[in-house]
Amino acid sequence: MTLGTAIRQRQAAVLLVLAAAFCSIATCATSAEPPSFSKWFKYSPDIEKSWDVASDPAQPMSVSLRRKGATGSLKRVLVLYPRPSSAYDIAITEILRTFEAKEINSHFEVVNFELNDARGKAALQTAEKNGVELVFAMGSESAAWLFANYKGGALPVVTVCSKDPVQLGQMKDYDSGSGNNFAFTSLNVPIDVQMAYVRELRPELKNLAVLVDSKNISAVQTQADPIANYLKEKGVQVIWGSVQNPAKAKEELTKIIPDAVRAMRQTDPNLSKSLFWVTGSTSVFREIRTINQYADRVPVVSVVPEIVTKGPDTAVLAIGVSFESNARLAAIYGARVLNGSSPAKLKVGLVSPPDMAISFLKAREIGMRVPFGFFEIASFVYDYTGEPVRSAEQALEN
Repeated sequence: MTLGTAIRQRQAAVLLVLAAAFCSIATCATSAEPPSFSKWFKYSPDIEKSWDVASDPAQPMSVSLRRKGATGSLKRVLVLYPRPSSAYDIAITEILRTFEAKEINSHFEVVNFELNDARGKAALQTAEKNGVELVFAMGSESAAWLFANYKGGALPVVTVCSKDPVQLGQMKDYDSGSGNNFAFTSLNVPIDVQMAYVRELRPELKNLAVLVDSKNISAVQTQADPIANYLKEKGVQVIWGSVQNPAKAKEELTKIIPDAVRAMRQTDPNLSKSLFWVTGSTSVFREIRTINQYADRVPVVSVVPEIVTKGPDTAVLAIGVSFESNARLAAIYGARVLNGSSPAKLKVGLVSPPDMAISFLKAREIGMRVPFGFFEIASFVYDYTGEPVRSAEQALEN
């Protein structure tokens, strides 16, 4: 072997090593990148112990989940998302946990159709073609879209994280089934039930400020309007705090909240007979810090248990249905449909009693007394230091 040949072989060997190293680095960099669906689809890390999660980079708005160890035929399920939401992160986690606990061998296809008609219809056509046996409508927007576009369709639909279907005109009452391919669950608590707790908390209630996103039609129709009408009949002053532009909710709330407090003081100088009422409008409840900053000593109460959290950035109390509880009920409905129950005969799924959440840290901060009966039935409790003492805590992320 000549010296030149030896040098060339050595150079070739070095290049191969460098190429391998480069490929390794590139592979590591690629594997470290989050999957394409992670911007809109999230779940609790424990899910991957029981489910294989996969995606096609060419289809970033779709993700597939298959139960690990599943044998035999699989129950195929389509979940339609209208957009990303921390509420949906909680809900899909609970649905998957429930299906795993019930040992339902299943394959979920989750599609974020972004309320695009063509994409939504294409997802349904593909589902029908591929033998899907159940559709979960995730959120009020998906439920409304499916009700308008797929009522009477070939596949059964179960709603999740959706507002009250009777108040939205999707069901005629709570005592009979839909008579079609829909089975509904509700995120709402009947107004008279919620108000029974409010009367115990504030027996002489004079003012209630309703905080709602005016663009969130389902929250307006099923949470804001009903409580406003109910309290007006009882002689309570209802102060509307409507966010007009969800993208500027924080900016608007910095004016809405102080204005409401000033209005309250006209009939309740020491603010001992007033409340803020936070609806299930994401753009509103995610600004809980801003609401607290300007609420003075007025208790901030919500219909969303998840916004009562550890630490100071929390509502003091919630009386409602947690996303987790609703999703568990929806999963049970879904399991029943897969086992042969007709969605047409299922009554509206209501969580009873409601989920109550309490922050004693916030209660002490504003000087609010919490009735002992509330503590006895509360599902979520945070102590005087803001730490959870009774909680299935799942943090809401923006």
